Amino acid sequence: MAGTHAPGTLADMLDCTSLRSATDRLAGRFRVLPQSRLRGGAAETGLDLARWLAAEAQRLEFPGREPVLMPDDGAFTVGDQIAVAGHDLALVLEPRPECGGVLEAALVRIDGAARRAGV
Repeated sequence: MAGTHAPGTLADMLDCTSLRSATDRLAGRFRVLPQSRLRGGAAETGLDLARWLAAEAQRLEFPGREPVLMPDDGAFTVGDQIAVAGHDLALVLEPRPECGGVLEAALVRIDGAARRAGV
């Protein structure tokens, strides 16, 4: 039948390209920040974002289970934590096209974190 597709095909996937791009861009900016900027509040902002991204991914992947808090591994790891958490969320969102609202919320939070951190 024309216009139909099997469940689980690419047509059923949520396009998370924008999330991956925004995550990579922001993570790269955090990776090159000087220590003074990181310790001046940028690292805390980045860690808050990474924790939110990770928690959202866990809530979707393991419903009913309390998300594990991403650890504070120091100011110089925040860029990597943002990248990992953002890509994890993208992987979890892709097969869930009904979760477009979470994708939009993640993009808004990434933009807000970038503004607050001044990057």
